[in-house]
Amino acid sequence: MLSLGSTRTVLTRGAAVAAAGMLLFTAAPARADDVRGGQRPVIRTLELTHAWRTSKGRGVTVAVLDSGVDPRHRDLVGSVRVGKDFTAGANPPGVAPLRLHGTYMASLIAGHGHGPGGNLGIIGVAPEADVLSVRVILEDEEPGFREFNTAERFENVVARGIRYAVDEGADVINMSISKELATEEERAAIRYAISKGVVLVAAAGNDGDRKVDVDYAPYSYPAAFPGVVSVGATDRRLRRAAFSNWNSSVLVAAPGVDIMGAGPGDEYWVGRGTSQATALVSGVAALIKAKYPDMSPPLVARALTAGANDRPPGGYDIATGFGVVNAARALSEAGKLAGYTETAAGAQAQDSAEPLPGGRAAPIKVIARDERSVAIHTTVAAAATLGALASLAVIFVLVRRVRRAHSSQGA
Repeated sequence: MLSLGSTRTVLTRGAAVAAAGMLLFTAAPARADDVRGGQRPVIRTLELTHAWRTSKGRGVTVAVLDSGVDPRHRDLVGSVRVGKDFTAGANPPGVAPLRLHGTYMASLIAGHGHGPGGNLGIIGVAPEADVLSVRVILEDEEPGFREFNTAERFENVVARGIRYAVDEGADVINMSISKELATEEERAAIRYAISKGVVLVAAAGNDGDRKVDVDYAPYSYPAAFPGVVSVGATDRRLRRAAFSNWNSSVLVAAPGVDIMGAGPGDEYWVGRGTSQATALVSGVAALIKAKYPDMSPPLVARALTAGANDRPPGGYDIATGFGVVNAARALSEAGKLAGYTETAAGAQAQDSAEPLPGGRAAPIKVIARDERSVAIHTTVAAAATLGALASLAVIFVLVRRVRRAHSSQGA
């Protein structure tokens, strides 16, 4: 099954009640200024105030492949286009989608706040970006959840959602979802997206505290496909959160604990998971694509890694990848890379760069990860577009069935 639902606490009217393993509480609605205050740690960690002097994401479309986005939330209104629902037929007729997780993720990416100057409510990483909502998953609470996760006709909804998002003009695709099965259709869809210049960002998964007999946490898809920016989550100290998967697919990390976001019906949520970290990184990718619209996915990935803070000893580890994403530094690194495009010959990416007019050629080196690594630094996405997906796939253990684990951390 697909893994999705992050742990979330809703701040809205009502007494405390238990629902689907989550605690919903408070006796009074959260004040919008309290919400913005709750975002300060993320804004500070990503250096967003500095980054917004360069880019706020204007002109970029981020496709949110998720459970649906509420286009009427006051912090998202005017920024959301509701696209295709690939889960249609799973819920009984007349049942409206809950759109909890998807709204939450969209707000972290492109929330623009509300009130005078937009100073109240949720501000996303790329507040001037647009969102394309593509529904590819149901919430645990929806009545069609079981049907969706057992019926064969829904097996390749993620692959179809990726292709649809690309064809609808997405610049970045956020996939705060994870599963154990890698299909050929998804592999091909990712190649297609990268070939069109679309940046793909996905959650590394939330089984990091699961006991296994190997020295890494399980691989999750689509994050573990080469060419996808795989995102781990950090705690308040910017160390790997206990739930965050740790393996050589992890490229970068972002805050994933006590993350404030929006929910349907003008609610606000606090939650944790690699889902939230992924949405934040997608927002940074949107800032880069807005400033440098022609930048290729491998170079966007390089900007994210080169600009990361809190780098582990040696520059890379399987817990937080190349470090914690920093929006201001990533934009600065993107500026240095803007004059180049990666080149490749045959079925193997080359360690070189070709200058655009006015640029100066410089090598783009392949940087190996630690001794257990199978992925590379920035040329991994280029390799994906040229068929390296097939050669790397044998490293990963594929299972026949997709998992949707609704744990205390969630994806």
